[in-house]
Amino acid sequence: MQIIEAIVLGLIQGLTEFLPVSSSGHLVLLQNLFGMHEATQAFTILLHVATLIAVFVYYWKDIWALICHPFQRTTALLIAGTIPTVIIALLFNDTFDSIFGSGKFIGFNFIFTGCILLYADSRKGGRKKIRNMSIFDSLVVGLMQGVAILPAVSRSGMTISACLGRNMDRENAARFSFLLSIPAILGGMVLTIKDMITGKVVLTEAIGLIPMIAGFIVAAISGYFAIRFMVSVIKNGKLKWFSVYVFILGSILILDQFVLHMIVK
Repeated sequence: MQIIEAIVLGLIQGLTEFLPVSSSGHLVLLQNLFGMHEATQAFTILLHVATLIAVFVYYWKDIWALICHPFQRTTALLIAGTIPTVIIALLFNDTFDSIFGSGKFIGFNFIFTGCILLYADSRKGGRKKIRNMSIFDSLVVGLMQGVAILPAVSRSGMTISACLGRNMDRENAARFSFLLSIPAILGGMVLTIKDMITGKVVLTEAIGLIPMIAGFIVAAISGYFAIRFMVSVIKNGKLKWFSVYVFILGSILILDQFVLHMIVK
């Protein structure tokens, strides 16, 4: 992998991880354009870890509070929200990867994301804070996060929409969504480390150390600014513009898949 390719992928990951347009879908798309097929899963997880740092920096007060007082309601809610995601990943990840991993369905998945965002944008947002969430609320959000293992289905889009659907206010919807990303990203990292230990993935040989570092740094920095931007957008209720973007992108990819055959292989 060339350094410029790693930087571009890091930038796209950092921006799209927190914008509701699907980082996985954009990475699959760019990997097809660049013709990269080796160790892309491991590099994707590495970029996710970089964006995890952005979450820690932006929400450091919330995370520090959880560290200092781990036995609190927010911890229980995050655990409950993680459970459906873990179950879906363990039961269906290999099946979904075999069906959707080639990128043939990312156009349709982008459009699905757009539909969910339109629903979320129609919600004015309730008054519920994280402290007022029920365990059932958290399970619903976690279920929607599990759906986002599909490429081009936005994790942040699914979870924020689910939070708004459970009558949370917009600021707390964003906060819970981004905090819930922490165990999801850590779980993906653990699985990839296992593959690296067993020799299934050799990260530095396939990508190179310098491109790996460059992509990591760019993803972390761009991810931080994406969070700041996204929190502002959610407060002002402008998710419909993201739905327009993924509708257009999804339509282009579907056209390419069945007519042009230039991007989706």
